[in-house]
Amino acid sequence: MQELSDIQLLHQLQEGNESAFTTLYKRYWKLLFSVAANKLDNLADAEELVQDVFSDFWDRRHSIELTSSLPAYLAVAMKYRVINLQARQKRARAYTAYARENLSPEDHSTEQWLSFEELKDQLSNLVARLPDRCRLTYQLSREQGLSQKEIARQMDISEKAVEHNLSRAIKSLKTALKHLSSFFSF
Repeated sequence: MQELSDIQLLHQLQEGNESAFTTLYKRYWKLLFSVAANKLDNLADAEELVQDVFSDFWDRRHSIELTSSLPAYLAVAMKYRVINLQARQKRARAYTAYARENLSPEDHSTEQWLSFEELKDQLSNLVARLPDRCRLTYQLSREQGLSQKEIARQMDISEKAVEHNLSRAIKSLKTALKHLSSFFSF
């Protein structure tokens, strides 16, 4: 039996074929893991980023348009995940170092602020994983403050579609954030 090409598997994936996804996962997992592991000190972080890339790949399967090879596309996606993780880790280290040097042990405001920043980072990651239209609708509404009418005009869709996309985005985010409810007790 002849092995399917990446293009053939991608077409099947875009039709929702889970076995095509599994084949691509098995084909490129080691490549992505080695890209991440070479840049990160923590193999668990590298493994998690691989899962994130493939999860995002599945979520965006209907809208993926390759301008290069699939391995190059996945490697670039991994590269950006690594860069974002390293930037978050660097910010966290800088905040922690600043807190140690400049705040008294009784001052918990920095700890709370770091928890809030972590929550914001996690929310940003969740927003990035939303389906394209939901993500764009959410960002235009919540991050840019546009009305539903303005969003509909800008995206060239009905206000009802905007309302639906926004509702889906918020519902998805609320579900994902439930496990973080302990942060809200501050």
